[in-house]
Amino acid sequence: MKFFVDTANLEQIQEAYDLGILDGVTTNPSLMAKEGIKGQEAIIEHYKKICEIVDGDVSAEVISTDFEGIVKEGEMLAALHPNIVVKVPMIKDGIKAIKYFSGKGIRTNCTLVFSAGQAILAAKAGATYLSPFLGRVDDISWDGVDLIDQIVAIYENYAFNTQVLAASIRNPLHIIKCAEIGADVVTCPLKSILALLNHPLTDNGLAKFLADAEKMK
Repeated sequence: MKFFVDTANLEQIQEAYDLGILDGVTTNPSLMAKEGIKGQEAIIEHYKKICEIVDGDVSAEVISTDFEGIVKEGEMLAALHPNIVVKVPMIKDGIKAIKYFSGKGIRTNCTLVFSAGQAILAAKAGATYLSPFLGRVDDISWDGVDLIDQIVAIYENYAFNTQVLAASIRNPLHIIKCAEIGADVVTCPLKSILALLNHPLTDNGLAKFLADAEKMK
């Protein structure tokens, strides 16, 4: 399973890269705004900086909602760097644009997915990645992990090439559950990945080893 970090923060991206577990990055307008990135020129330059750090795919999201706008914006983003994947919303013109991009060899990430039906449409259109938001599904009292499981099963039934990129990950248990059911990718804040390191028995064991090592001096 690939690990993407869901951030536009260059320091966190670099930390994940240095840790040796970084396979890619996902971003969105909210994450860009959080870092104080404003204006198209600044956004473009920021994507370039991210691509200088990351060896893998970097999802760059369009903000247009009509077919012509999505295509124009997506082609511009894809031309920035070979690592760029165009992030397209799950709407009618978004699906149409994903089909267009697929025919042009431009890779896509279909985002804001909340149902298996939406997942089928994205795969049929040729999306490279599909981003179901499991944490937001949990927020409305449905089971986000079950949704990921359902989509993985459907894609396996029909040998779709679209990779399931589990998004809106809230905690390390989400990561483990997604790994158990076969999600291709998880994208989450770095803190959720780092939380996988934590276990009280590891802490206790290391403390004892260090204490015993002191006795041998």
